[in-house]
Amino acid sequence: MRINLILIIIFFSSLINYPIHSYENKILLKINNEIITTVDILNEINYLKSINKNINNLDNEKIFEIARNSLIKDKVKEINLKKIVQKIEINNEDFNRILISTYSKSGYTNVDELLAYVKSFDIETDFIRNKLTINAIWNQFIYDKYSKKIKINLDKLKEEILKNENQTEYLLSEIVFDLKENQTLDEKFKIIEDAIEKNGFENSALIYSISETSRVGGNIGWISENSVNKKILKKISKIGINKYTNPIIIPGGYLILKLKEKKISKRNLNVDKELSKIVRIKTNEQLNQFSNLFLNKLKKDITIDEL
Repeated sequence: MRINLILIIIFFSSLINYPIHSYENKILLKINNEIITTVDILNEINYLKSINKNINNLDNEKIFEIARNSLIKDKVKEINLKKIVQKIEINNEDFNRILISTYSKSGYTNVDELLAYVKSFDIETDFIRNKLTINAIWNQFIYDKYSKKIKINLDKLKEEILKNENQTEYLLSEIVFDLKENQTLDEKFKIIEDAIEKNGFENSALIYSISETSRVGGNIGWISENSVNKKILKKISKIGINKYTNPIIIPGGYLILKLKEKKISKRNLNVDKELSKIVRIKTNEQLNQFSNLFLNKLKKDITIDEL
């Protein structure tokens, strides 16, 4: 299988600088009864480049593996969703909203301008619509399946919000990872540390993180201290700017956090608004953990063949 993968990478490298429609489409992978083709791989690479240009700093083999793993994850989701929904589709209004949300950091708020931007990366419209649709329905499925298991102490959160006039906020990036069979935590952390030293934290998130944030270099954004688990808050409060934590145990794997910046700001006097924001962050955090756990479970029953 390793020889086949090397041949695929060589084949892919010869095509990477040419338009998608300028060559024959070939089947590269089979996941159960689903296939991944040359066009799928190149569309995925162009999609990743359209939301995170840092991927251009990696070599072709790494770029190929990132796109491959991302597509495999989507196919696993799709295979499971086909068992529980009649049709994997969303309406135009939902697609436009999700498209704008996905590219929120690009600065585009107009759908037509955004579609023109996406088209400039030679991404087929059907590909991106299918990709965003699968992930939207998957996220809804995860919410329906696990929402009752979300644990948030609203009274304690309110108490924390009202405690101090000022609050510390942290600009964070993450790498969420798990271990292969017989692999130790020290071994995996050393591999990731070496990658961070060579490629930087954001590019290493693209390569190794299993979180949905991997596609944007692990970027989480600004998080208030009340939104952070106390154990994690203790870790990030001890590191300097542009430093990262040792692995932190979380459900379904391990978490490395990079502190990019921090600031002290005056607390929002609208308690209900701030509480709602924190609840949303904590809810998404727990849902992402449930999603990773369930995906790992599904992957055990999936057969992947290199063709």
